[in-house]
Amino acid sequence: MTETNIVNHPKVALVTGANKGIGYEIAAGLGALGWTVGVGARNEERREAAVDGLRAAGADVFGVPLDVTDDASVTAAARLIEERTGRLDALVNNAGITGGAPQEPTTVDVDRVRAAVETNVIGVIRVTNALLPLLRRSPAPRIVNVSSRVGSLGLQTTPGAETGPIAVGYAPSKTFLNAVTVQYAKELAGTHILVNAVCPGYTATDLNGFRGVRTPRQGAAAAIRLATVDGDGPTGRFFDDEGEVPW
Repeated sequence: MTETNIVNHPKVALVTGANKGIGYEIAAGLGALGWTVGVGARNEERREAAVDGLRAAGADVFGVPLDVTDDASVTAAARLIEERTGRLDALVNNAGITGGAPQEPTTVDVDRVRAAVETNVIGVIRVTNALLPLLRRSPAPRIVNVSSRVGSLGLQTTPGAETGPIAVGYAPSKTFLNAVTVQYAKELAGTHILVNAVCPGYTATDLNGFRGVRTPRQGAAAAIRLATVDGDGPTGRFFDDEGEVPW
């Protein structure tokens, strides 16, 4: 893609785990702003259904086969986006799992911890590094990592704070993700790439058995805001709809 076409082409985003829930609504929100959005998801049937639904609502989207735990899948996804759009303006690392229950630390099956970290942390690093060359081609690249307040050590150690059930895999994986977010922001300081973490709030999705009190559209709002923030916006920070969240 030529430099002229890069300037004139609509902004491009990739949202991982975008076939349902919060990821779907992030893709929908960016699409409504006129962005071209890659719908990243492992399951082909769900991915294509999401693409169909988003297109029916008027969004310019395309499916991206993507398993964040698989090197070959991530490499192929980066190649597809390069061939399709030539660059990336925003990467929203939304894909995540709980690792399953129960997760009390004294009795946990360590495979549950390993699974949560592999998807929620290593998967983010894998995808981010594969897409960085395309992000660097953007005049205003943004990386948004979908985290959770349960990963806040400040809140976890505050008496009376709502931090969800004890989960030695899921909650620390989000703490780890927050720390990874800071490290990327530090390394990329001085570039145009802004890197932030967001908490969608207690949103009703299949991740929590639809027990959340917020809609997926509400949960998507913070990520959309950080994906589209101006060049003088924050980097290396953690936000939800109410403002900054303590680490």
